[in-house]
Amino acid sequence: MGVSPSVPSAAGVDSQARLDLFKTLGDNTRYAIYLELIRAPSPVTTVEIAERIGLHPNTVRPHLDRMRDVGLIDVHVGGRGEIGRPQHHYSLTADAPSLGIEPAVMPILARMVLSMAQRLGADRHDARCVGIDEGVRRSATFRDSPSSLEAFVNDHDRLGFDPIVIDADDPRDVAVVAFANCPFGELAADHADLVCGLHHGMIDGFIDALGDTEVRQFFGAIDRTPCRVTVGDRS
Repeated sequence: MGVSPSVPSAAGVDSQARLDLFKTLGDNTRYAIYLELIRAPSPVTTVEIAERIGLHPNTVRPHLDRMRDVGLIDVHVGGRGEIGRPQHHYSLTADAPSLGIEPAVMPILARMVLSMAQRLGADRHDARCVGIDEGVRRSATFRDSPSSLEAFVNDHDRLGFDPIVIDADDPRDVAVVAFANCPFGELAADHADLVCGLHHGMIDGFIDALGDTEVRQFFGAIDRTPCRVTVGDRS
């Protein structure tokens, strides 16, 4: 199977803007700043970022400016900082790429929730139902997308699944989307039924809510590597 020219890639519509984002993160200092921002529970100041990565604030400021210029971070000005200067508080923009990274507390919470679900006797069907609800919620921001497939690929790219769109063997199918990375991989090793059920349901809910395609097949970690989903036109 080859890469399909007729379906959207994970790069989205503005590939140059996306390239600029990743070039910006290619700098070690900016990547370190990015990691601190994604882990921070609330917006942080230049001084706070500088202290966390062991650099002088004057060294950090131009990197923050660069990250803001390419749309990676938002800045809020408020209050007074050193020598009466207005304080700038930085946070990641809503559409900044996740790169599959979550705040450190999230994997801990996820492990506990999955263990609790397992102790209570939840199975793959229960997980899929929960996933469907989440998929429907996530689809709400993509109501104006040209297609559910494009929206799904872009959403999963943001989540860190690194989706790859390839031609389907069956001409009745639109495409196969394989996932080069699983941000839930560590959790799936111990809770494969629940994790893959959640993922399957999330895809079902997302695509069904947008309406023009449907999930034909889903293969999770139990079935094959990499995981993949087949999407077809809704008949």
